Amino acid sequence: MSLTTAKPARAAVALGLTLLLAGCAGPNPRDPYENFNRAMFTFNDTVDTYALKPAATAYHTVLPSFVQTGVNNFFGNLADAWTGINNLLQGHGEAGMSDVTRFALNSTLGIVGLFDIASEAGLPKHKEDFGQTLGTWGVPSGPYLMLPLLGPSTVRDAVVLPIDVKGDIWGYKEPVYIRNSGTALRAIDQRAGLLDASTLLEDAALDRYEFIRDSFLQRRESLIHPDDDSAPKRKRKDDDSAYEAVPASEPVATVEKTVPASDALTPKEVNSGALAATSVSP
Repeated sequence: MSLTTAKPARAAVALGLTLLLAGCAGPNPRDPYENFNRAMFTFNDTVDTYALKPAATAYHTVLPSFVQTGVNNFFGNLADAWTGINNLLQGHGEAGMSDVTRFALNSTLGIVGLFDIASEAGLPKHKEDFGQTLGTWGVPSGPYLMLPLLGPSTVRDAVVLPIDVKGDIWGYKEPVYIRNSGTALRAIDQRAGLLDASTLLEDAALDRYEFIRDSFLQRRESLIHPDDDSAPKRKRKDDDSAYEAVPASEPVATVEKTVPASDALTPKEVNSGALAATSVSP
């Protein structure tokens, strides 16, 4: 049974906000809904352990690396279009036009994005969403929120998640069975990019929930308000490396790739999640 394009995001947001209003509060001012968040973390972790991670492992083992790179480039190219719009909305005209140019080059000369010739041409990759745009406009993030299946977020980002889903070009692909197949492929590819980093995280003697939460909030803030004002973040390359190196309980992916592609061990962005960035339809 399939869902409409925005249904997964809306359902997750509705459930999260309902429980927020119900008041499952905890002692941490940044994480007042810790009891709920930890429950969702455990749920996501179970889904990742028994479904997403095994599929990603098989994908990583069976498919040649050039095929995996092509898949990652293809969906990353589609994401550049929404990133460009958000950069323009944030007033970063140069970065926004760079993103638009990246999308145009890779979609044509790069054969529908299978080859990332824009990076070779010196156009850096950025990663922006509407939650970051609102943050740039001064809208506070609100408390930390772990969404079912979608991973780490904040109240602000969860509320506008349907807008990010609408901004995903793949969500309009027809026929629906191809759209849904691509959605599943993207989620598996993104999770495959985090296999090494997630293994390191699992082996570490720490509270994974706290590590992911604190890393996500710190990185999210640094993306919106960079410490180094002399180097605007929109000109930095998208080193989505570490924060996205955390799986389903962490995020179920909207990542760009592996341990270098995992900001969980360096600073990249633990994004909202693969299912949020990929839309499922009827």
